[in-house]
Amino acid sequence: MSFFAQSALKTTAACSNTLWQPCGMRALGGLRMAPPSHVRASSWWGQVEMGPPDAILGVTEAFKKDTNPNKMNLGVGAYRDDNGKPFVLQCVRKAEQLMADSALDKEYSPIIGNAEFCKASAKLAFGEDSPVIKDGLISTVQALSGTGALRVGAAFLDKFHGSKEVYLPKPSWGNHTPIFKHSSMNVNSYRYYDPQTYGLDQAGCFEDISNIPEGSVILLHACAHNPTGVDPKPEQWKEMSKIIKERKLLPFVDMAYQGFASGDVDKDGFAVRQFVEDGHNVVLAQSYSKNMGLYGERVGALSFVCASPEEAKRVESQVKIVIRPMYSNPPINGARIAGTILNNSQLHAEWLVEVKEMADRIITMREQLRENLRKEGSTHNWQHITDQIGMFCFTGLKEDQVAKLTKDFSVFLTKDGRISIAGVSSKNVAYLGHAIHEVTK
Repeated sequence: MSFFAQSALKTTAACSNTLWQPCGMRALGGLRMAPPSHVRASSWWGQVEMGPPDAILGVTEAFKKDTNPNKMNLGVGAYRDDNGKPFVLQCVRKAEQLMADSALDKEYSPIIGNAEFCKASAKLAFGEDSPVIKDGLISTVQALSGTGALRVGAAFLDKFHGSKEVYLPKPSWGNHTPIFKHSSMNVNSYRYYDPQTYGLDQAGCFEDISNIPEGSVILLHACAHNPTGVDPKPEQWKEMSKIIKERKLLPFVDMAYQGFASGDVDKDGFAVRQFVEDGHNVVLAQSYSKNMGLYGERVGALSFVCASPEEAKRVESQVKIVIRPMYSNPPINGARIAGTILNNSQLHAEWLVEVKEMADRIITMREQLRENLRKEGSTHNWQHITDQIGMFCFTGLKEDQVAKLTKDFSVFLTKDGRISIAGVSSKNVAYLGHAIHEVTK
């Protein structure tokens, strides 16, 4: 019972010797009245403050209320087809049909999830012929998409890694900070994005990484950096790997867009594979939300590259102990879909075609947006629109320009000028180009 509820009862007791009676009121007919049964005790949650609204969901709510027929929602990070509709891959539909025909049961999954899915996820990330897979140096568990993989990984690091310090690129995905903070990690940052060039701040990035304390965790985006769309080039990744190894840092790689960035799963997996080749024992979070369109299925994987097969088994045993009280075991449906696609040669081939089609559509929208800005007569350099990669583009728009874009043209985006290219189509790209030109000229 709360402090305030106890105080209220004491006050009532002082006004009535036996049965309940309101203070200062006479009992009816000499009888004292019992308290109404519907009277509730004071709330336990009176001290709970209203939480701040989610920035992305706020954009969506404002979009829904707008009546402009040309309105655009460029805030949400989910793929849309050229008609602006959610897209379900055909290989996913076929996998679902195969599953339905197999009349699979609904029994609990093991704590680590679907074993065949985990093996296929490791091969997708590290390469079919990766030595660390062949030598049994990897422990992979199913996770609740990329967010769940990061959360379990962070909880494991909090328990077993010597350092509580984690360094994120600046900026990084908004959920990275609370994920690590909720795992009692100390969140720091290193320079990454250069707002002057709309590209990688190579000098600042390398300098900051060189000064990170030994043993710290460094978070890396494998490809299609969120929110900037800025990725290091292969040679920059190699130099970064060298510095990180010299500083004895633990790389925690977030790979949410493999295949979805360039359209090539091997190209998008370059950083992960390079780091492993260079001798890093990386921690890797994978997601199948974007590259298979399995957003609501919450499908992901968490992998640890270890020094020996025996170490991998020990790590897995402790990851299971982290997972058990958190959510017991993962859901079965999404992992079955992804596992069926990855392990069926025909569906796997179809998926590679479809994921490239999604990536190509986004790349094409980038090209068309830049071209429409040129046609509008913009004198600004918009090359960064096509230099950046993946779902998001950091336009360089200032906060007042974003506000004007929303007010005058009903184009909704986050205040930092980030737009989801997935919300752009051949039907509205000219309108967007015109709107951006009007607020930046």
